[in-house]
Amino acid sequence: MCGIAGFVSKKFNRQQLQLMTDALQHRGPDADGFFHDENTGTGLGHRRLSIIDLSAAANQPFYSADGRYVMIYNGEVYNFRELESKYGIKPRTHSDTEIILEIFAKAGPESFCDLNGMFALVIYDKVTEKLFMTRDRAGIKPFFTGIQKVSLLLPAN
Repeated sequence: MCGIAGFVSKKFNRQQLQLMTDALQHRGPDADGFFHDENTGTGLGHRRLSIIDLSAAANQPFYSADGRYVMIYNGEVYNFRELESKYGIKPRTHSDTEIILEIFAKAGPESFCDLNGMFALVIYDKVTEKLFMTRDRAGIKPFFTGIQKVSLLLPAN
């Protein structure tokens, strides 16, 4: 089990991201990690419970080999070894996280259809400044989103 948290809002900062992520410590006591882009207001936090790759090299947020994509992830993809072969990935770690992110880098969001497992994940594209979110088909892993509307107050005439 792991825990992920994040936001897209310039109303939040790096310290608030850490507080959000710290609230999930019970889901991942082994490590924590953060990505915060002040220009776009994008923050991603992760609490890790090490299961497949126990090394620090598999800590999250995880960055693609080219540095373009950043991912936080909770879960397990059972067929990651087959996907590694199918997409010709040369991994740096033993983590399913890396394989998910590298196939996304090659095939985009369509690669999510290849994932077999229980998961919730977020990938941020630092070039296009787009956020991609998905979860397993059965919804086994918790994944909650929210949108806060901002009211625009206009002065009275």
